[in-house]
Amino acid sequence: MKSPLLTLPGAVPAEGVDEGVAAHYGDLFREQRALADGTGFVDLSHRGVVTVTGPERLGWLHLLLTQHVSELPPHQATEALILSAHGHIEHALYLVDDGETVWAHVEPGTQEALIAYLESMKFFYRVEVADRTADIAVVHLPAGSIAEVPEGVVVRETPHGRDLFLPRADLESYAGKAGPPAGILAHEALRVEQHRPRLGFETDHRTIPHELGWIGGAVHLQKGCYRGQETVARVQNLGRPPRRLVFLHLDGSEVHLPAPGTEIRLADDGPDGRRIGFVTTSARHHELGPVALALIKRNVPVDARLVAGETAAAQETIVEP
Repeated sequence: MKSPLLTLPGAVPAEGVDEGVAAHYGDLFREQRALADGTGFVDLSHRGVVTVTGPERLGWLHLLLTQHVSELPPHQATEALILSAHGHIEHALYLVDDGETVWAHVEPGTQEALIAYLESMKFFYRVEVADRTADIAVVHLPAGSIAEVPEGVVVRETPHGRDLFLPRADLESYAGKAGPPAGILAHEALRVEQHRPRLGFETDHRTIPHELGWIGGAVHLQKGCYRGQETVARVQNLGRPPRRLVFLHLDGSEVHLPAPGTEIRLADDGPDGRRIGFVTTSARHHELGPVALALIKRNVPVDARLVAGETAAAQETIVEP
């Protein structure tokens, strides 16, 4: 779904999964600094929006999600995962309940598969699931923003800012009042700095929550009764995940950032060394320079010097080995 904000001055369309919104509006670092200072907004209108209504919505979702939501207070933001039977991450949901409806935004293009799964699990529960992507646009206001929120708009407030579930028809008019726009690249650079994983970027077909530090934030360890819970409990109680998420400071002299999927090796092993991981997201940060998130083998020493492709990298621990 192509955003009308791509007509704003300087807008350069994003590519890949974020196609449909602006990558930037002409000045990536200025846009990052604005977000870091609590000004401006990010157009996330390409993300999927799913709602669940009905008197049993929270109790029903509690049975399916990794998060404890049966008693979720109105207007309290949370996030949750849906796992496969083997405990691999299939969906990530960013949730809030307004007292009558659970609102969730999800990765672009994943809402159809998510809704199909939810529909298959309805049985006799009094719930209704709807795809609201066509009429609701997600807009992100950074932490510290004093931008006004239109009356009646559902807000998901987190330490990183506020996600607005805005009527899509109001997107252009709201953009004119919310301050300078920032593109998805600025939003992603700050996400990398904050060590926050993203479905489809930090995940592959075999990723489990422990590898990404999603325990606690998106996975509640004091609840069961969800698909894949056995894997979560086994790793928590008996062992360590096979991989761990790390933050990389990249050699700033390199012209090109290592692309997602770039192999990571131990620097001491030379160019023919074995693969120990791969880059998941890379970005140019307005203060830190070139940075990245990566998945590496759990037993790689935390002080090991790494190479991402041809780029030297120093790791910062996110998930403990």
